[in-house]
Amino acid sequence: MDILEEASNFETAKMSHMSTSDRVTASREAKRLILEINEIYKKTQDSNLMDVMKRLTAKKKRIDIRLKGRPDSGL
Repeated sequence: MDILEEASNFETAKMSHMSTSDRVTASREAKRLILEINEIYKKTQDSNLMDVMKRLTAKKKRIDIRLKGRPDSGL
């Protein structure tokens, strides 16, 4: 499965010292990977695919927080 190799490479890629455009690109790539893996998961119901999607989603959330900034607390 080629998509799992791409997901593995994305997971292990360093995300420090990225420009804003690099973060946008990484966020879009994560979304693409998650959606493609989800299509395969719908057919196979393989729990390993769900684990990969969860890890990618966590990494995407961290990237998105850096892009959008943290919400103000109570203001």
